[in-house]
Amino acid sequence: MTRDSISKNALKVLDRLHQSGYASYLVGGGVRDALLDKNPKDFDVATDASPDEVRSLFRNSRIIGRRFRLVHVVFGRDIVEVATFRADHDSGTGGEVGRDGRILRDNVFGSIEDDARRRDFTVNALYYNIEDNSVVDFVSGIADLESGIFRLLGDPVQRCEEDPVRVLRAARLSAKLNFTVEAETHSAMLNTAPLLSLTPPARMFEEMLKLFQGGYAVASYKKLVEYDLLRYIFPQTAERLTAKLTDESESQTSKEEEFILAGLTNTDARVQNEQPITPAYLLAFMIWEGVYRNALERVERSEQPVEALINAADQLLPVQQKSTAVPKRFSIPMREIWTMQPRLEQMSGTRALSLMENRRFRAAYDFLCLRAEFDEALVDCASWWTEVQELAHDEQIEFVSSKPVVVANWGEVQKKKRRGRKFSRHRRGKPQNS
Repeated sequence: MTRDSISKNALKVLDRLHQSGYASYLVGGGVRDALLDKNPKDFDVATDASPDEVRSLFRNSRIIGRRFRLVHVVFGRDIVEVATFRADHDSGTGGEVGRDGRILRDNVFGSIEDDARRRDFTVNALYYNIEDNSVVDFVSGIADLESGIFRLLGDPVQRCEEDPVRVLRAARLSAKLNFTVEAETHSAMLNTAPLLSLTPPARMFEEMLKLFQGGYAVASYKKLVEYDLLRYIFPQTAERLTAKLTDESESQTSKEEEFILAGLTNTDARVQNEQPITPAYLLAFMIWEGVYRNALERVERSEQPVEALINAADQLLPVQQKSTAVPKRFSIPMREIWTMQPRLEQMSGTRALSLMENRRFRAAYDFLCLRAEFDEALVDCASWWTEVQELAHDEQIEFVSSKPVVVANWGEVQKKKRRGRKFSRHRRGKPQNS
C-alpha cells in the first residue's frame, strides 16, 4: 500500500497529525480495499490525539456524537473522519453498556492495540502508518484478507449484541468482497439477528442504502436471503417471498423475486456507469408487489387505479416504516412513480404527452420498462414511450394516435361520468309570459 491510494484530503489530515507529534494512521475499509487492489472510497483516520486536540489542529473541523465522540474534518463535500484510539468499554470512564448488551457510550480511550482489538472485523482492523508506509496488524487481519475470510473479533455473539447492525454489515461486506463468513461469526449472526427488530428504523434505512447502493446490490440481496435477514428491512416483501417458496419449490425463483433482481441488476449497472440513482426508485420496486396487489383488490371494489394505489400505499407503508424509516423526500417520489403507472398505460392523445412534463416522468417510465420485462401486456406501451421521447414536438403530436392503451392490468374500470344539471334551452330575448 502506498500514499497514492489515499485521497489528498485524507493525506492532509494524516500529515498534519504526524507533524504535530501525534500517532497518525489510516484504518478500516480504506486500508482493506487498497490491499485488495480495489478503489478505496472510505478514508478514516485513527490517532492518539483526543477529539479536542484534533479539533484544535483543524479550523475546518467539528466534534460530533455523544455515544462515540469523533471529529469530522470538512473539505467542501468531502469529510475525513478522525477517531481517537478506543479501549474496552469497561476499562475506564466514558463507557456504558445497556442491559441488553448494546453499547450506549463508547468514549474510553486507549492504545492502538486496544483500538484494534475492539474493532468489529479482523479485515477492518488494519492500520496504515503514515510515518513509514507500513501496515500494522494485531489481529491476523492480513491472513484473513488473503484467505477471503470474514471474521468478527472477540466473542462473536457479544459483538453482535453490542451492536446488532454488525449482522447486516457482515452480510454486506461479505457480499462486497465475495468473502466467506467464518463459521462462528455465521452462527452468531443467525442467533442475534432478531435484535435487529429493536434497532431504530432510521438507522436501518441508512444500512439499507449501504446494502443496495454500493454497486453490489444483487450480491447483498442474496446474502440477506441466505441469512434470513431481508425480513428486518423489507418485512412484507420477505413474507411474500417466503410464502411462495413454501407453496412452490425452494429451487424455483418467483416472478416477484425475478422482478426485484432485475431492478437491483439495473441499480448495480448505474452505479458502475456513474449514473445517478435514487432510493425512491429502489424502494418502488422492492415494495411494489404488495402495493399493486392491494390496489387491484381495491379496483375490483370500483376504486379508480390511481386512487387505489394511493390508498394501498397509505395502508401498507406504515408497516414498512416500523422497520425501515423512509424519509418523505423519498417516500413521496416513490408514491408518484407508482401512481404514474396507470396514467402511462391508459392515457392517450395529447394528455399522454403532457405526462412527459411531470418531474417524475423519467423514473416512472424506467419503472414501466422494468415491469414490461415481466408483463407482455406492457411491452408495446413501454416501446411507444421509448420512441415518442426521441421525436420532435410536431412528430409527437402525429404519433399520439398510435399509443397503445393498456387496461388489462387494472380491469375494465369505467370512470364515473359527471352528472351535470340539465338546463332548458330558451331563445335569447324577453322572458316568456306565464
